[in-house]
Amino acid sequence: MNILICDDEPLAIERLSRLVTQLGHCVVATASHGEQALEMAELHLPDVVLLDIEMPDMSGLMCAQLLRKLSPMPAIVFCTAYDEHALEAFKTQADGYLLKPIIQQELQQVLSHLSKLTSAQMSNIKQQEDMSELNIRRNKIVAKTHRGVELVALENIYYFLADQKYVLVRHREGSVLIDETLKDLEQEFGDQFIRVHRNALVAAAYLDGLELVSSGQYQVRCRELADRLIVSRRHLPALRERIQNL
Repeated sequence: MNILICDDEPLAIERLSRLVTQLGHCVVATASHGEQALEMAELHLPDVVLLDIEMPDMSGLMCAQLLRKLSPMPAIVFCTAYDEHALEAFKTQADGYLLKPIIQQELQQVLSHLSKLTSAQMSNIKQQEDMSELNIRRNKIVAKTHRGVELVALENIYYFLADQKYVLVRHREGSVLIDETLKDLEQEFGDQFIRVHRNALVAAAYLDGLELVSSGQYQVRCRELADRLIVSRRHLPALRERIQNL
C-alpha cells in the first residue's frame, strides 16, 4: 500500500518510514504538520495516512476530519503517545490507533487488516451501490470501522439509533456507525423496521413488548438484548398495532 506519514518529530517519521518499508509498503510522502499532510494527500493519493495527533497549528484530529473529505478517501491510523484521545479519534472514524513507541507487530496487524479488503467485499459494496442506484433494497449494511469495512446482515440488526451526524447500528456482534439517515433507512426498510422515536428504528423481528416507565411513558424491549429504547407518544399507537400483529 502507498502510505503518507505525518508527524512533527523528524525521528518519529524516520522510524515509522523504516517500519513501513520493512513491512513491504511504500512511503509516498511525509509531512511535519496537518496542512502539509493535506497537500501531500491530494498530490499523492495515499491508501493510508499514519497521523500524529499532538501537532502545532492543526491537530491530527482536525486534519483527519479534512482528510475524510478527500476522494478517494484514505484510511487513517493515528500514531500518538497519548491514549486519552482514543474516543475522539474513533469519532472521526479512524481506521486504527497505535500508541508510541510504535511496535512493528502492531503496525503490521493494522496495515494487514486494511489491506485485506477482499475482492468479495469490494464486489458486495459495488453491488450495494448499484442496487441503491436502481432502487433495489439491500440485505446488508456497509460500515467502515477501525477494523476495516464491515458488512452487517440486515437480519442481524436490532435497531438503528440516530447519533448526531451518524446512525448507530446495534447488531448481534456489537455496534457500528454509518453515514446514513434514519429517514432513508425507514424508506428502504419500512416493512422490517418500525419507528419508535424520532431518533430510533427497531427491527420488527426482534420486538418483544412494551414496558411502562412512568405515567404515559413507554420503552420497547428487544429479544436477545438488554437495551431499552424510549417510545414517543406520537409513535406509540403504530407500535402497539405492530406488536399485536406479530
